[in-house]
Amino acid sequence: MNYFHLEAKVVSRGAGRSVIAAAAYASCSRLHNDYDGLTHDYTRKHGCLYSEVFLPQYAPEEWKDRQLLWEAVESVEKTKDSRLARELVVALPSELSLDDWKDMLERFVREQGIDLGMCADVNIHDPYPPGHNPHSHILFTMRPLDENGKWQAKTQKEYLCKRGGEERGFTADEFKTAKTQGWEKQYMYQFGEKKEYLAPSEAEKIEGCIRTSKTPKSTRYGRQNPLTELWNSEEQIFAWRKSWEMIINEEQERHGIADRVDCRSHAARGLTEQPTVHEGYHARKLESMGIVSDRCEPNRQIRADNKLLRELKKQVQKLMKSIKENIPAIASALETLRDHMVLIQYQLIVNTSQQEAVTFQKNLLADILAEYKNVKSEIKAKTAKKKELITEQKNCGIHFIRASKLGEQIATLTEDIEELKFQKAQLLARLNCQDNGVAVKKQALKEMDKALDTLVQQHTLLSEQKEADKAEFLEIRDDIAPENKEAVMQEREAIRPEDRAGLVRRLYEKYRDKYSSDTFDEANRQIDTELKEQPIQRKKQSISEHLKSPKQQTLQPKKQKRKEYER
Repeated sequence: MNYFHLEAKVVSRGAGRSVIAAAAYASCSRLHNDYDGLTHDYTRKHGCLYSEVFLPQYAPEEWKDRQLLWEAVESVEKTKDSRLARELVVALPSELSLDDWKDMLERFVREQGIDLGMCADVNIHDPYPPGHNPHSHILFTMRPLDENGKWQAKTQKEYLCKRGGEERGFTADEFKTAKTQGWEKQYMYQFGEKKEYLAPSEAEKIEGCIRTSKTPKSTRYGRQNPLTELWNSEEQIFAWRKSWEMIINEEQERHGIADRVDCRSHAARGLTEQPTVHEGYHARKLESMGIVSDRCEPNRQIRADNKLLRELKKQVQKLMKSIKENIPAIASALETLRDHMVLIQYQLIVNTSQQEAVTFQKNLLADILAEYKNVKSEIKAKTAKKKELITEQKNCGIHFIRASKLGEQIATLTEDIEELKFQKAQLLARLNCQDNGVAVKKQALKEMDKALDTLVQQHTLLSEQKEADKAEFLEIRDDIAPENKEAVMQEREAIRPEDRAGLVRRLYEKYRDKYSSDTFDEANRQIDTELKEQPIQRKKQSISEHLKSPKQQTLQPKKQKRKEYER
C-alpha cells in the first residue's frame, strides 16, 4: 500500500441523507426508516466481506442489531437538519488479510470512538476484482452515551447571568452554585418606551420597570457538549488520520512490509509532485474497455510530469554535492535547474491554457443552461395561463364579446408558446441532448468546477516549485567568483544544445502528439526573462533534429494542428 486515504463526512438530514440508508448501503442489507417511511434495500450489492456493530459497555445490548441502533439515532434527533452520524471511509492495505483488517479497524474504532461513548458500525468492502480497492465504511454516532446508556445532549442551554457589571454564561446545573455567589439571570424589562435585559436587582432601582418575559437571556446556540464539539472539529479529523496512519504502519511493520504511509498532504510533507485526482469505478471501467476517460487522462499527464520532476530533482541533488568551485559542475547544475524551471514553465503554460479552455466551456454551458431554465419556466407559466383562459372562455356562455377577446389572448399565448418551444429546441440542439439529458449537462458543469479547482491547485504547486528552483539557481549564480563567471557562461553555452535536445526528447516521449514546440520556446523565453539572462543564440532546428540521439534517430512525427487553447 503506497497511498493513504481517510475521508470524513457527516450524514445530515440537512443534506438530504438518512443514516438508515447509509447503514444499509455500507452493510449491503435491507433496513427500514420509520422517520420517513422508506425502506432501503441493498441486498443485491456485492463486495461486503465483513459487517459488525461495536458498542460501549453501557449501551443497550439490542443495539448490536444495526436496525435498532440507527432507529434510536433517528428518533432522538428531532430537527429537519439534524446531524445523524459521522462517516469515515478508509483505504485498507491490499497486502494484508481480512483478519488483519478486522483487527486494525477494531483497534481504531475502540480508541477513537467506543472508549469515548460513541457507537460504531464497521463494514469492509472489497469490490470485484478482489484486492484492487479494499476499503472500509465506518459510521460513528454523533452523540455519546452516558453511564446509564442514555444519549447525552449535543448542547445545553446557557444562561447569560450578571453580577455587578460582569456578564457570564452558566448552564442550569452551574447556575445553582453561581446563584449563591451573587449571580442573577437577566430578563426582558420595559420602562417607558425602552426595552432591555436587566437583572432583577437592577430593575428594582428603576421606577415603573415591568418585566415583560419569563424567558431569561441566554446564548443563541447554547453550550456545546465538549465531546460533540471536538467531534466536529478539524483537530479531530487530523487525530483520526494520524491514528489510522500509525495503525497501518505498525501492522505493515509487524508483517515485514517495507511500505509506509503518511497522512499529511503533499504540501505539508514538502513534496513538489502534483497529487492525482480521484478517478472512480466508472472511469476505470471505461479505461478497461479501451475507452479513454476524461477523469483518467489528466492523471496520466500528472504522473508523467511527476516522473520528469523526480528525475530532474535527482540530477540537481547529485550535482550539488560536487559543485564547489568546479566550473563544469557549476555550469551543469545551473543548466539542470534551468531545465527544471523550463519544464515547470511548460506545464504552467499548458495549465493556464487548460484553465482558460475549461472556463470558456463552463461559462458557455452555464449560459445555455440558464437560458434553457428561463425558457422552460416561461413555457410553463404561459401554458398555465392558457389553460386558465380556455377554462374561462368555456364558461362565458352568451358573453360572445368576452369569449372573442379571450380567444385572441389564447391565440397570442399559443404563438408565444410555439416561439418559446422553438427557442427551447435550439437550446437543446446546442446542448446536443433532449430534455432528459439536461441533468447530465448540469452534472458536467459541476465536474468542470472540480476540474478547475484541480487545475488551480496544480498551478499553485508548480509555481511554488519554480520559485524554489529559481531561488536555488540565483544563489548558485550569485556565489560564482567574478573571475569564473565568463568561464561558467561559456560552459553553459556549450552544454545547453545537448541538454535542450534531451529535454525536448523526454517531453516528446511523454506527450507525443500533445507536445508543442511553440509552447516549449515560449517557456524558454519566459524563464530567461525571469532569470534576467540573454537567450543563447542557436540555429533553428526541426523537431526531428531535436529528437536525434547519437545512436538512434526517432522518426519525425507528423505535423500536428495547434489546438484551440494553444493559439
